[in-house]
Formats: sequence, C-alpha cells, structure tokens
Amino acid sequence: MNPVASSSSTAGLRLDAHQHFWRYSAAQYAWIPPGSPLQRDWLPADLAALQAPLGLDGSIVVQARQSLAESNWLLGLADADPRIRGVVGWVDLQDDRVEESLAEFAAHPKFVGVRHVVQDEPDDRFMLRPAFLRGLGRLKQFGLRYDLLIYPKQLPVALEVVRQFPEQPFVLDHIAKPFIRDGLLSPWREQIGELARFPNVLCKVSGMVTEAKHLGWTPSDFRPYLDTVFAAFGEDRLMFGSDWPVCLLAGSYEQVFRLAEDHVVNVAQYSAAAQAKFFGGNCARFYGVR
Repeated sequence: MNPVASSSSTAGLRLDAHQHFWRYSAAQYAWIPPGSPLQRDWLPADLAALQAPLGLDGSIVVQARQSLAESNWLLGLADADPRIRGVVGWVDLQDDRVEESLAEFAAHPKFVGVRHVVQDEPDDRFMLRPAFLRGLGRLKQFGLRYDLLIYPKQLPVALEVVRQFPEQPFVLDHIAKPFIRDGLLSPWREQIGELARFPNVLCKVSGMVTEAKHLGWTPSDFRPYLDTVFAAFGEDRLMFGSDWPVCLLAGSYEQVFRLAEDHVVNVAQYSAAAQAKFFGGNCARFYGVR
C-alpha cells in the first residue's frame, strides 16, 4: 500500500510546505550568518503578512535547531495560530527512550513529522547508524513523516535508508541542495531519479535561492534543477516550500513564490488541478493536515 496515497479532501488548501520561526539568540541559532537579515525574531505575524497577498492559507513550520524545547515552542505557536497547519519538530531518534518522546509529541494533533539536521553531521553515513535506523523505524507507528535534510553527497545514503523503510513516508527538503551556483548537475540529477523511484518519497521545491548566487541569480539558473525534479517526481509528489525566512539571504518571499509559480504554470504547464496539488494539496495530504 502506498503510504502517501492521494485524497481529494485536502485539495483546496494553499500551503507553504516549509518555513521556520524563531526568537533570535546567537547562542541558540549559531548557524545564522552574522550581519544577515536572519538575526532578528521571525514570528507568525511576519509570515501571515507575506502570505495573504499570495492567497496562501497557512504553512508547515519546520525545526531550526535540534531541541525538544524548540519543538514544544513551535507547538505552542501552532496552538495559538490556525495558519500553522503542522509542525515538523526534532526528536532524538538515537535515544533509547525515543518511543516515549514520539508518543508524547504525536499526541498533539499538529505534530506531523520529525527532522534531523543530517546535512551538518560530519559522518556522511550518519543515517545508517543502528540507533538512528531504530528510531526512524518507530515513526510509522505514530503516523509521523520524516523530512530528509541532506546535501548531494548524502544522497547515496538516503537511497539506502529509504530502501529499508518502504512504508515510511519521506519528503526530501530543498531538492537536496544541489550546486546551483556552480551549475553542476551530475551525479545529483541521476541520484534524484533513483530516489524518485520510491513511491513513498516526495520532494519539496524549496531552498533553491540560497544555493544560487545570493545577489546575482536569475530564474534561468534554476531551470535544469526544476526540470529534473518535475520529471522525476511528477505532479502528485511535489510541493512548494519557501524556506522563509532563510530564503531572505537571497530573495524575498514573493520572489521565491513567483519562481516556483512561473515554472509550474509556464514551463511544466500544469493544469489548474495539478497546480492546486503543488501549492497545497500534496502537502496537506502528505502531512495529514486540514
């Protein structure tokens, strides 16, 4: 059975599948570049003001630091704001008591998935550690999704992991962050094709502008990468994500949205129904949100 089988009940929602919130602290968010626009608080009211003119109904907020406290904080924001449709938080999947943590978080109706910042792990084979695989294998019983945050060098390991869990729904964040600024396609392109052969894997069209030349990209820079994921995953397994406010390092929220919109409408020439899937339907179905 395909764990991400389609449903028509969520087709009307227009959602951003990937964004973040934080109250800025240099100690807690050490990855944020000094002097960047990210060095301030970014909260739900800031995002709502950007989404409203674009007709978006809400979003999935994703963890930005590996902390149970942040996961709980994000759920508190979600309780107070109906536009936050789901939370992808962090849980230590290598913890011996991971089932207790997952049970506690999964009891909240807006806790929809888990993510680990695998891209920053010095061990490229981190996801194949027995403790991590054991924890990953516990997600399905709680109905939780897993967000794959990786660099291209980690795609071979991601393929090994996905192969072991055919019934676990996965989504690839940021199209695996290819080398857009350098114009490199292989072996990323071929490995994306391999990953897309697994029907339980979806892909977020997100995080691209920060992989390009921050102050000098043009829409054509992204065309080969967009063509690749659109051909590989198809209209039922792609979803729009802004990666806001991280995207502000290289472009505005509207620029990121229009970049995706132009490809969907003018290049892929998606029908109105397929556009609705990309801009919300697939996200709502995957994460089980309304």
